[in-house]
Amino acid sequence: MSVDALLLLSFGGPEGEADVRPFLENVTRGRGVPPERLDEVAQHYLHFGGVSPINQLNRDIIEAVRAELAAQGIDLPVYFGNRNWHPMVEDTVGKMVADGVRTALVFPTSAYGGYSACRQYDEDITRARASVGDNAPDLVKLRQFFDHPLFVEPFADAVLAAREQLPRDVPFRLVFTAHSIPVSFDATAGPREEGGHRYSRQIAEAARLVAAAAGVAEYDVVWQSRSGPPQVPWLEPDIVDHIDALHADGVRAVLVCPVGFVSDHLEVVWDLDTEARERAEEHGMAFARAATPGPDPRFAQLVVELIREHVADAPARKLSALPSAGCTANGTFCATACCEPPARRRPA
Repeated sequence: MSVDALLLLSFGGPEGEADVRPFLENVTRGRGVPPERLDEVAQHYLHFGGVSPINQLNRDIIEAVRAELAAQGIDLPVYFGNRNWHPMVEDTVGKMVADGVRTALVFPTSAYGGYSACRQYDEDITRARASVGDNAPDLVKLRQFFDHPLFVEPFADAVLAAREQLPRDVPFRLVFTAHSIPVSFDATAGPREEGGHRYSRQIAEAARLVAAAAGVAEYDVVWQSRSGPPQVPWLEPDIVDHIDALHADGVRAVLVCPVGFVSDHLEVVWDLDTEARERAEEHGMAFARAATPGPDPRFAQLVVELIREHVADAPARKLSALPSAGCTANGTFCATACCEPPARRRPA
């Protein structure tokens, strides 16, 4: 396959205090999130000066990918676009058109399936192409990589490094976290013939692979960062509630691995490094958090391996038999009724 460019497509985040509220309104538009919830989340960003780490972390990944492409002799410019904040993907695709790009691969910064983690990136591609009209480049989204060796290995090494931060004479509990989603969204995450639940199954499989690579036999998988109304069921238990439960069971040390995340963006540094750590300290529990793989050189190698699957027919490396959707062209969805959000109920 002949391609002209790579587009790194991500969520986006504010880069100053004035950006915070407009960014959150972009994220929640059409979802009926009450203003007081936006005010609450805004304080998380303002705690860090209104700057989310995510944009700079993505720029760092882009520079590492550019260096890896050059090292492997692949001449491919790399562009950066976001769903919710600048650089907006529509503007980036417009620049790609002006630069003469006709076909590009798209790397979304999510390893998993599900609506927000996968299908919504297809919608971003469709929207961005529509914004530039008939001259839109062909955009082909790379596959999910939750079980790629170069995703699993950095996490396993990070778990072992975090273990060194805990007292050697105290048994610890390894706890994997990922972003919670509504239970109804998880039920539709995957083709119906596969039984849905692609997101939570892939998270569980990634956790199993990382734990095995780190030599840890027992672990938990929990969730974080829920944001919906309390009457809507989300995947549980929440990490903070789980720390309470571990304390009640006599656990004295906890090691948290954010396996659902590529980089240390705000939901990692707030929900884990701030809230979860504080709860553990309240209980007198030792706490350590494993690093995410984004800054690891192997992550850039992973991205280039996914590219080579298209430009050089390289074999796909996977550590599990679970399906890895992706490789969709121009926002066409990978399977009928795959990862759709459930229909909203109309009020009676």
